[in-house]
Amino acid sequence: MLTVQRINMPQLGESVTEGTVSTWLVQAGDYVEKYDAIAEVMTDKVNAEVPSSYSGVIKELIAEEGETIEVGQLMCYIEAEGEESEQASSSPAPESDDEPSVEQNMKARYSPVVMRLAGEHQIDLSTVTGSGKGGRITRKDIEKLIAGGQTETINNAEPVSTQESPTEQEEMEEFTPPIIRRKPVQAKPGDREIPVTGLRRTIAQNMVRSKTEIPHAWMMIEVDVTNLVSYRNAEKDKFKENEGYNLSYFAFFLNAVAKALKKFPELNSCWAGDKIIQRNEINLSIAVAHGHELYVPVIKNVDEKSIKGIAKEIAQLSNKARTGTLTKEDMEDGTFTVNNTGSFGSVESMGVINYPQSAILQVESIVKRPVIIDDMFAARDMVNLCLSLDHRVLDGVICGAFMSHVKAILENISSETTPIY
Repeated sequence: MLTVQRINMPQLGESVTEGTVSTWLVQAGDYVEKYDAIAEVMTDKVNAEVPSSYSGVIKELIAEEGETIEVGQLMCYIEAEGEESEQASSSPAPESDDEPSVEQNMKARYSPVVMRLAGEHQIDLSTVTGSGKGGRITRKDIEKLIAGGQTETINNAEPVSTQESPTEQEEMEEFTPPIIRRKPVQAKPGDREIPVTGLRRTIAQNMVRSKTEIPHAWMMIEVDVTNLVSYRNAEKDKFKENEGYNLSYFAFFLNAVAKALKKFPELNSCWAGDKIIQRNEINLSIAVAHGHELYVPVIKNVDEKSIKGIAKEIAQLSNKARTGTLTKEDMEDGTFTVNNTGSFGSVESMGVINYPQSAILQVESIVKRPVIIDDMFAARDMVNLCLSLDHRVLDGVICGAFMSHVKAILENISSETTPIY
């Protein structure tokens, strides 16, 4: 017995609420086995393949390539073998004049991307004719309107009367910003148009969410890491020969951050609406670049690892990023992010917080500079540490104490205080 079933967007990671269908691996009419991959999906955490929940024939693809849909939202229909139908086995009752038709229901089903574009360009969706099934409005319909400059289909309903006094109304009008109708940016002759797809689209969406929802604040300190530089330089060649991977400065910084998070767990937290969740595990997200792509894998339980263990995981995750073998598990459960911007020569930067975490620390380039010690100039190795913080969760007092503790750990590194193994 063949029945039509739904395949919905699965939950592809902690805190993941939506995914972008980057590529369909099947077409309507294709036969698939249960657990066969049917689509590639991009989230703010990882790329993943969506498996079929049934064996059968793909009937209809609902989500379009490039469309972002919420977890649990319909992706496609499949005619499955030996499964109970979603529909009632009894014959449907005749449709009354008062009930909406299937076509009307389909037309009123707006995807998140359609809703977002309509909101950005002030488009009244009730006036748009959809080209999808049953008159459903698709992303391409909205983009066609925008490209043609037809974004004036705005619902001009009368405003609802309010009880405010004239003075209150005047204050509202004074402080309410005007609605700005955005016109689509057009390329000029000689310009190069680069489609925003895949990872870049996901990064953009995640950054907008972070900057929109999280009130960012910023703090920077400078640290004298002369002792760290001397210690690491004395050990790096022997370490590389024995272990087969580099003893990086970054491993020492992650070790110091983990120790400071143990002392100040407030920074190892996230905002959850009516509460703040303070994480028990210290899992550090690190940014790893490969070509033009940026990944944020996670080193788990950093406070339980030696500097050697941290260096090993940095090497392993970097290699996975270069070879395209990072897994969903590699990208999950981060509680605090440390970004090695110094590897690009940066000396001062303001990081965007990795949602839903509450802070990100930028480790800048180590630079030799003249510093006054005992009223005399001395050449010292200095580094700036720049912290972006979620001001709903954290304030300057606790963050200042955290940064001072990281500074103290790094400035007192030696073979006696900081064993590598």
